[in-house]
Amino acid sequence: MINNMTIKKIIDKLLPQLSVLVAIGIGVFLLFFVITCTWIGFEVKSECKHAQDKYDGDCVGALIELLDNENEGFKDRNTAIWALGEMGDARALPVLEKYYTGDIPEREPLNKVISQYELKKALNLARGGTNLTAIFWRY
Repeated sequence: MINNMTIKKIIDKLLPQLSVLVAIGIGVFLLFFVITCTWIGFEVKSECKHAQDKYDGDCVGALIELLDNENEGFKDRNTAIWALGEMGDARALPVLEKYYTGDIPEREPLNKVISQYELKKALNLARGGTNLTAIFWRY
């Protein structure tokens, strides 16, 4: 029969090893989080440059013009929606609201329609929603 003293000895023996494993797990998680945040920031800046190569103005203005130009492909327009959402700038609200119907289908081909799902997320962020990844690249 295992008594309380035996259980305490087992716990005392395993606790340092478990602490090391937890610390490694947290470290790996934080590493992946920082890498992901950096990648998102790089992609947003890349989309800004893409829009600014075609349209005048700052990043937000160029992305708004790209989104609002019906001659642009749906993939580029949906990417602009994503980037505007990631930036969280309220200046994008009117154009995002213009395209948002609130009817989000189960699946959306991003190269054939304006994504209502992406619009919903972008509207949330442009209205001040929390974007944890932006702290690593926005400023």
